[in-house]
Amino acid sequence: MDRPEIWLSFAPELHVFLAAAQRAGRSAVRTDGASTLGHVVESLGVPLTEVGALLADGRPVRASHVPRGGQEISVRAVARPQQLAGPARYLLDVHLGTLARRLRLLGIDAAYENPDIGDAALAARSAAEQRVLLSRDRGLLRRREIWAGAYIYSHRPADQLRDVLSRFAPTLAPWTRCTACNGTLRTAAKESVYGQLKDGTERSYDTFAQCTDCGQAYWRGAHHARLNAIVDEALNEFGAPPPPRPTTALS
Repeated sequence: MDRPEIWLSFAPELHVFLAAAQRAGRSAVRTDGASTLGHVVESLGVPLTEVGALLADGRPVRASHVPRGGQEISVRAVARPQQLAGPARYLLDVHLGTLARRLRLLGIDAAYENPDIGDAALAARSAAEQRVLLSRDRGLLRRREIWAGAYIYSHRPADQLRDVLSRFAPTLAPWTRCTACNGTLRTAAKESVYGQLKDGTERSYDTFAQCTDCGQAYWRGAHHARLNAIVDEALNEFGAPPPPRPTTALS
């Protein structure tokens, strides 16, 4: 018995995942007549985390739809900003350490797994803590148990950050989260962090913050200008932060 043939077209944003045959507009794909549309799309290399609307003959369908022979299928990319079912919290795999630190710099809850704990454990944590799993691993993003996920398209940290901010539009609260461990920061007296201060720091600075989780101390040190540039760029492009909070994070 002949396998049914369907016609697929993908949004340009999804072409990075596809073989050349599927990039040139409309292409024919033979199915087994029983597989869901979601399975067909993923079998062609596109993680469902990156898929927005699915249309069959112009009508919206779910990923569980079983396409019939001859159907015209349109696969669209996720709309931006993407709406989440819960708070904007993230989990990053071992390859995205710089992105994790930059998200934390902006006050975004970004858990980071280093060393690599394996795909199964990452997916389980995403589900248990309802975190969006950020990764460049397509196979990881195809795991059914993840709560939500997003593919990180670029190798460059600046572009990675812009990608996450434009996709999810999280609330920005710069200088309120520890870049080392993701804990929250509080203002701290110089005496309470004296043991962490480098030579001369205790004479040059009077304003400090400290992580409530790991105890890391922060002050406006030599790297502040570089970090402040990252913060300013994010605020200029993606909106002002909420009203100031009592705790001030420093670099």
